[in-house]
Amino acid sequence: MIEIKNLYKSFEDKEVLHDISAVFENGKTNLIIGQSGSGKTVLMKNLVGLLDPTSGEVLYDGRNFVAMSKREKVRLRREMGMIFQSAALFDSLSVLENVMFPLDMFSTKNYRERVRRAQECLDRVNLVEAQNKYPGEISGGMQKRVAIARAIALNPQYLFCDEPNSGLDPKTSLVIDELLSSITKEYNTTTIINTHDMNSVMGIGENIIFIYQGRKDWQGCSSEIMESTNKRLTDFIFASDLLKEMRSVVNHQKKD
Repeated sequence: MIEIKNLYKSFEDKEVLHDISAVFENGKTNLIIGQSGSGKTVLMKNLVGLLDPTSGEVLYDGRNFVAMSKREKVRLRREMGMIFQSAALFDSLSVLENVMFPLDMFSTKNYRERVRRAQECLDRVNLVEAQNKYPGEISGGMQKRVAIARAIALNPQYLFCDEPNSGLDPKTSLVIDELLSSITKEYNTTTIINTHDMNSVMGIGENIIFIYQGRKDWQGCSSEIMESTNKRLTDFIFASDLLKEMRSVVNHQKKD
């Protein structure tokens, strides 16, 4: 579990995050959503230590990340997995070597054990057959699945995903969503996903934090969005005509 308490972040005289408190739960897909410029990316960077909050606490199962020494933060980061928006694979390394990279850096396993673990992770994302290919030889969706395999190689307790569906078609995005959701439950990780994808919000949003102008404006699950009276949230979520129609149908069925 990750808990943030009274988190503030300012850049010089500009306040970007204001008094945010929230809990991100184990074994659930926790989503951070909001308009561009709302502060959700800054929030994610504060969670993983790429930025230091101006004030407040970030607690990893009770351990205050903000107050840790540099050495303690390095140790905690070994419990984290990261999936970047661009997949961020090494072009000069094969798929297998990309997944092995964190194992080579941090694992005490011997070479054969590291290969076996990397292959297990590739098998989990259905990509063992691509292990000898290079990132440039596989599709964008496959690259994202390789990135997921690499992120879980060290059995992380905490999994962070920055726009994992960016640039993917709807069908592939659904595959990524289902994969992240199933891995979260399988490993009981605390998974936090920063996303603009409303299909992800409605499909796998078990715990959703809505950020508006640097403040936590709403928290709940996907089913509660349909009943929300928060106009800023509903304007953001139901911006498309299709989602507006879905909400209208749900509300009509409840009245009947």
